[in-house]
Amino acid sequence: MARILIIDDDPQVCETLQSLNFRLGHECLAAHTLKDGLEQLGRMEFDLVFLDVRLPDGNGLQALGQIRNQTSPPDVIVLTGQGDPEGAELAIQGGVWDYLVKPSPIKQIKETLNRALAYRREKKASGQTMTLDLKDVVGESSVMRRCYERIAQAGGSDSTVLLTGETGTGKELLARSIHRNSLRSSRAFVVVDCASLTESLLESILFGHTKGSFTGAARDRVGLVKIADQGTLFLDEIGELPLSAQKTFLRVLQERRFRPVGSNQELESDFRLISATNRDLAAMVKSGEFRQDLYYRINTIQLHLPALREREDDVLILARYHIDKLCRQRNIPIKEMDPDLEGMLRRYEWPGNVRELFNTIEQAFVHSGAEKTVYAQHLPQAVRIRVARTILGQGREEAGPEEAQMEVEEALPTLKDFKTSKEREYLLRLVGSHGKDIQKMLSVSGLSRSHLYAMLKKHDIEA
Repeated sequence: MARILIIDDDPQVCETLQSLNFRLGHECLAAHTLKDGLEQLGRMEFDLVFLDVRLPDGNGLQALGQIRNQTSPPDVIVLTGQGDPEGAELAIQGGVWDYLVKPSPIKQIKETLNRALAYRREKKASGQTMTLDLKDVVGESSVMRRCYERIAQAGGSDSTVLLTGETGTGKELLARSIHRNSLRSSRAFVVVDCASLTESLLESILFGHTKGSFTGAARDRVGLVKIADQGTLFLDEIGELPLSAQKTFLRVLQERRFRPVGSNQELESDFRLISATNRDLAAMVKSGEFRQDLYYRINTIQLHLPALREREDDVLILARYHIDKLCRQRNIPIKEMDPDLEGMLRRYEWPGNVRELFNTIEQAFVHSGAEKTVYAQHLPQAVRIRVARTILGQGREEAGPEEAQMEVEEALPTLKDFKTSKEREYLLRLVGSHGKDIQKMLSVSGLSRSHLYAMLKKHDIEA
């Protein structure tokens, strides 16, 4: 028997779904508002949630993060009365099991329900015997928990993996985690930085060369592809690979055979490929900068690493982890973090992501010297100035010019409210400037279509 929650403001829908679940032998509760539903999720564990999109007190899709952040998160089936393809994309990206348009046939709902519960049982059964090695991977937010699920899936497979995300999010770290949790963990993990390879030396480095094959080839050299035999080959920044090299590497990936430069014999290498990029490879395929056939080959399993601004709950956890690590390396007592320091770390947006956070923490750690506590004053000036400008700028908006200097702390809103206000201001200016031209709005904002639609819905703005 499963425990199921229905979050829907339509009494008839709730009654129909409850009746179906009772007949199937499940415990089923209903909530008619998002607030009530989230409160019930906080009181007890559920296996599955039927979630309406449009509720009296909010958008169900915006609550997916909170639902997924439960200790034992339920699977989610989204319900909506509108055939909204953008909403469907957002729901799937949010990790939901399925997306049903109301009214759906009872047979379809029953089949979806049974499949979701069967999948959940299998996932729990396999999870009991699998322990992930997540050395140096830090985070407890819902988005990172989804990453851990994908690491487990990738570790249990030998398929190619494509890691995407902004610079500094830790793509190589996750690639190593996938390797450590795979059957190839005892073999080599070979890193290739595609951005640093010159086209003239690329084939020699990847495939090796024979003595005398070109000027400077004083001896035979084994290529990185061969070194990765039986192990994992990690191509970092694969979007920087020249088109000519893409064609060559595609053949190697398909046949697992290659010829060293200057050699007449082909060699074999049984490697597992993991690639990473901070670029939009799908857009590069459309523009002719990246081969479509290679893109499909490297993209069997895709794992997107969230930016640090999308995992605010992890900022202090990561900072604490890095301070502890630095203390252990130097064999000194663990330093504390001052509350003002924590506040500044939360307010800063971290455009350089985890890499920037760790670098900032190390600078503050060094400046703290022999002190037992790391204070906000130990942070780099650039970080402190940026946070101060944000606070003071908001203070001037909330108060008059003469009051701003005296009442900044009293006028300061929560970080969440401040971000929401600025988001709405930006979107209103975007819509005002470009009206109905969605493509122009996407180009100017740098947002994906689904992200833009979600933000417009969140702020109730029509484009």
